[in-house]
Amino acid sequence: MKYSEFKNVLATLDQLTILEPNGTPVAPHFHVTEVGHIQKRFIDCGGTMRTNDSISFQLYLASDVDHRLSPQKLEGILRKSERHIHLGDHEIEVEYQGATIGKYGLSFNGSAFVLQAQHTDCLAKDHCGIPVETAATPLEAAPASSGCCSPGSGCC
Repeated sequence: MKYSEFKNVLATLDQLTILEPNGTPVAPHFHVTEVGHIQKRFIDCGGTMRTNDSISFQLYLASDVDHRLSPQKLEGILRKSERHIHLGDHEIEVEYQGATIGKYGLSFNGSAFVLQAQHTDCLAKDHCGIPVETAATPLEAAPASSGCCSPGSGCC
């Protein structure tokens, strides 16, 4: 979810709810302890220089279980952040500590924000010899050719 989309959704909410990837609600007394603009500069395994910009939110659970962060309070935190940091309209990355600190994407399901598991990927598959995955073609749809097995021929 991009930052602009997050702010648009946030403005429509009466209550701020965040769900873990498995659907479990993040405890309602969470804090957003950091808002930041992260720029990652790196070289991929193929030697290409790359940059990746994101907006980072850090969620924290303290012992003050009566705390509730309202959408309006979070909007105030975002406005203050925008005055001091050029946030831009980048994807949001959420840091949240379960058994270890995890980094998640963010989506909205119509009533709550949902932490989305992120995955690694090779950005230079053509340089590494990693085949690009393609969709499998069902055997029935594959073109028939002579000298090869065909469905129902009994050769396999």
